[in-house]
Amino acid sequence: MQMQLVATLLPYVQVTLAILLGAGIILQQTGTTVGGAFGGSDNFGSGFHTRRGAERILFNATIVIAILFVLSAFLKLILK
Repeated sequence: MQMQLVATLLPYVQVTLAILLGAGIILQQTGTTVGGAFGGSDNFGSGFHTRRGAERILFNATIVIAILFVLSAFLKLILK
């Protein structure tokens, strides 16, 4: 009974996670320029910067959502 419920809800969970993951990735790309997107130099140079505040929270949340999405995909394979 529980496995059937999980199998029924899993596609909805995966779609939700995919939308959240896409939004998280897109929100992180707002600081880059068009030149940086195509391999050119952007205004920030090629150095690293420290993530602070909301940027750090968004970065960590995106990692957690990506891990949950991968785990849900493996679960889908197991239940199939």
